[in-house]
Amino acid sequence: MAKTLAEVIGDPLVFLENIFSKIADIELKVDNYELDHICYRVQSVSEYKIKKEELSSLGELLIESMVNGRLISTFKLYGPIVYKNRKIFLVELPSPKSMHSYPSGLEHVEFVTKDPLQKIVDRYPQYSFEVFGIHKKINADITLKLGEYCIRFHNQSLEEVINLEKKLNTKLKSRKE
Repeated sequence: MAKTLAEVIGDPLVFLENIFSKIADIELKVDNYELDHICYRVQSVSEYKIKKEELSSLGELLIESMVNGRLISTFKLYGPIVYKNRKIFLVELPSPKSMHSYPSGLEHVEFVTKDPLQKIVDRYPQYSFEVFGIHKKINADITLKLGEYCIRFHNQSLEEVINLEKKLNTKLKSRKE
């Protein structure tokens, strides 16, 4: 019998309640931003393979691609996670980086905003945003750590980035043939 999403990655509603509580505590305003996806981290490559298989029964694998030296899979759930007025369809599953160790579990959420990312950083100077990804040509981002969790902001949805990546890979393959 297929497992539920909560059995595979833990209860996403408890995770979202915890992370939104932390966001409220620091008075960061995210109401106008789309909550694009959640991320589930794993400790090992073998656990990555197991979770990838389990998630494939709950959604469509949109892409598995090499990012920063490790595979990342993104799934579009057949039914969304519904949290308050938000519907979240995507779950990101990165395999672990070779020199990093992460505890298994839900770790971060990512928001999409039309605001320039620097404007968010400037609006909240009291927070230590990680801005090393702010100037990336594709999928620029900023990150704010909130204890064991973190939140990221992008100007493009993950699904838009995946579609762009698929187009670029198709063009690259056609050039090689």
